[in-house]
Amino acid sequence: MELGLFAMNYGTCADPVAAVRVARAAEAAGFESLWTGEHVVLPYPKPEGFSMPPDLPFLDTIAALTLLATATERVRIASGIIELPLHNPVLLAKQLASVDIVSNGRLIAGFGAGYVEPEFDAVGVSLSERGVRMDEHLDALIELWTGDPPQYSGRTVSFSRVDAHPRPVQPGGPPIVLGGIKKPARRRAITRAHGWYLFNTDLDFAAEAMQVISREHELWERPAELGPLEVTMTPVETFDASTLHQYEELGVHRLVLLPRPDAPRSERHLPVPEPEILRNIEHAAALL
Repeated sequence: MELGLFAMNYGTCADPVAAVRVARAAEAAGFESLWTGEHVVLPYPKPEGFSMPPDLPFLDTIAALTLLATATERVRIASGIIELPLHNPVLLAKQLASVDIVSNGRLIAGFGAGYVEPEFDAVGVSLSERGVRMDEHLDALIELWTGDPPQYSGRTVSFSRVDAHPRPVQPGGPPIVLGGIKKPARRRAITRAHGWYLFNTDLDFAAEAMQVISREHELWERPAELGPLEVTMTPVETFDASTLHQYEELGVHRLVLLPRPDAPRSERHLPVPEPEILRNIEHAAALL
C-alpha cells in the first residue's frame, strides 16, 4: 500500500510557503506521492451539497505541480484531478511534459471529466460535450507525447504539420490516472489508463467499487501494455492501521489522504493550521 497526500494546492497549501514545508515533510516521512486538485473557478453562491465555498483559495494545478517538483527530490507529484474537458489539450500536453521534465520523471497525470456546470459555462465549454472532449483530449495528449510526428483529427481538437519537444522524461508520457465513478469513467480507466481514482470513499463503498471494476474487466478489454489497473482512493473515515489494512485487503494500491478537516468547516473556509497537517503526516507515516 502506497500513501499519498492530497490538497497540495488549496486551502492551507494555497500558501506556497506552507505547501513547500508540507511537501518536504511528507517526502521525509516516506509518502509516495503529493496530489493537487483542480477547480478553475467555484460556483457562487455555493450550491446546496457542494462542499467548497467560492472564496476557497485554489492555486492553478500546473503552477502548484511545478512548485512541488522543484521543492522535492524523490516523491511523485500528481494531479488529482485535472478537469480535462476545460483545457486546450495542445497547451496542456506542453505544460505536463514540462512538469515531467522539471520533476525528472515523477509526474502522475490524473484527469477527470468535471461536473460543475457554472465552471464549464465560465470557460465557455458545454457540459454536454464533456464525454467527447474527454476522449479526444486524451487521444491528443498521448499523440503529442508519442507521435512521430504527432497528428490528430477529431471533433473538438485537430492538429497536423507540427511537433512538440522536449517529450516527457517517462517513455510514452506520464502514467495516466482517470477519476470518476460513473460507467463511462470506469470504461476509460480500464481501457485507457494506468489507474483509477475515487475520491471520498468509505470501506463499504470501496468494497463495492472494487467488485464492480473487477466484473467490468470482463466487459472491456484492457491493453496488455497498461499492466494491472492501479486503484487509488481518498478515504473519508478516520485513518488508522485497521483502515489501511482493510483497503489493502480490497486490492487498493494507493490511499491519498486529505488532511482533515482541510475541507471547509463552515460557509467560509477555515483551513487546517499547518502544524496540524504536519502532525497528521507523522501519524500516517508511522503506519507505513
